[in-house]
Amino acid sequence: MKPIWIVDDDASIRWVLEKALARESLETRSFANAREALAAFETDTPQVLVSDIRMPGESGIDLLAAVKARHPGLPVIIITAFSDLDSAVASFQGGAFDYLAKPFDIDQAVALIRRALEESLREASVESAPAETPEILGQAPAMQEVFRAIGRLSQSNVTVLITGESGTGKELVARALHKHSPRAQQPFIALNTAAIPKDLLESELFGHERGAFTGAQAMRRGRFEQAENGTLFLDEIGDMPFDLQTRLLRVLSDGHFYRVGGHQPVKANVRVIAATHQNLEQRVRDGLFREDLYHRLNVIRLRLPSLRERSDDIPLLARHFLVQSAHQLGVEPKRLSEPAMRYLAGLELPGNVRQLENLCNWITVMAPGQTVEVKDLPRDLTQGQAAPAQAPAQDAAPTGTPASSQHAAAQASAPPSPDGWIGLLELQAAGMLGAGQVDVMDTLGRQFESALIKTALKYTHGRKNDAAMRLGIGRNTITRKIVELGIDGARDE
Repeated sequence: MKPIWIVDDDASIRWVLEKALARESLETRSFANAREALAAFETDTPQVLVSDIRMPGESGIDLLAAVKARHPGLPVIIITAFSDLDSAVASFQGGAFDYLAKPFDIDQAVALIRRALEESLREASVESAPAETPEILGQAPAMQEVFRAIGRLSQSNVTVLITGESGTGKELVARALHKHSPRAQQPFIALNTAAIPKDLLESELFGHERGAFTGAQAMRRGRFEQAENGTLFLDEIGDMPFDLQTRLLRVLSDGHFYRVGGHQPVKANVRVIAATHQNLEQRVRDGLFREDLYHRLNVIRLRLPSLRERSDDIPLLARHFLVQSAHQLGVEPKRLSEPAMRYLAGLELPGNVRQLENLCNWITVMAPGQTVEVKDLPRDLTQGQAAPAQAPAQDAAPTGTPASSQHAAAQASAPPSPDGWIGLLELQAAGMLGAGQVDVMDTLGRQFESALIKTALKYTHGRKNDAAMRLGIGRNTITRKIVELGIDGARDE
């Protein structure tokens, strides 16, 4: 393991850190200024860099920028005055792992350096892994069967029916089937048949002629024409209206269809891949799905396993989604600690891979540190699926109300559904997404954090250290968030 570099013009700070780290059997190397440290980078690199922010010549921020340009994965801890919040914020914006506020507790400093050391060692192991990410991730035996099926179908144009629970990645598999087929250079068109109203679905599939109905101002090509010579993926096929099933069956049978309001047949050279989370055999028995269409679609069936059937893949998927989410947001990827990873792998995730991906997006935005512990996961995961629906009402009880009265008030006022504010959040997110907004995660995440911190400060009469303790986050974290979010009314005492 490489040594820890300490850069500080104050000899006493260097001496204290050297001695403290030596007691932990950690090797160190010290520099009196940034220029000496940068010169040393020409021939060597540290495992962790600890630097003061204000030094003669180049500052710690200058050193941070230079180091991150050469070694973006190296954890850098910045030492700053407790009152110098602007510098602390600048260090985070520059990619610092964390910062130490003077005067600092030496045990806390060593603990922070140890966390950065673990981060550095994990970063090294990640860098040694293959850089290319497969289009579909999975090492579990159940997924290997899926990969074999995709391989066997690679030179085929046969119709495929993909089944599996919601969130298992049916569209990903459909795209892989297209990518590895003779039609790979042609269009891949996806349509969720359950997401489009019945009155519009026929036009979406087959297009329409000008004047076919009110508002049809021009001829429109449907998804079958858009997918010509390529692949049409029909998701949630089990929800297709019964009368449209007849029209789809005709296309699959003779390769022709009519646009809505049209009289000339249109030839379709399209490979159809369909998917559903429903039991189509049961829907056939219930008279909700045409048996002849079922047999037309069920030429090759490919069943995707649920996440609980491939729980060994959860660590692999979680690491991938955390990196992907961080890349989208332009931040450093967060990592799950070993206990947090084991806890996550043991959870029941009914939303399957989609739920895991959403969880990783939440962690990237909301988790306080780079290394995520079990306590940093969402409360509904750490406190069980039946997380108390009464908890929000209890938390909102006025200050000074006895605990027994709070409990009684919670029982009296708790909503019957456990969703509560989560349902409102989903509505807000749906409205923003429907309006075409692209920064939904960032906007709602900042509003969520701001609301929590403002509420906590109100309950602690502006004392930010008490508020941090109540929220379960660190003092440095709440200080940084207060500055980033522009929250007023906080004080140290």
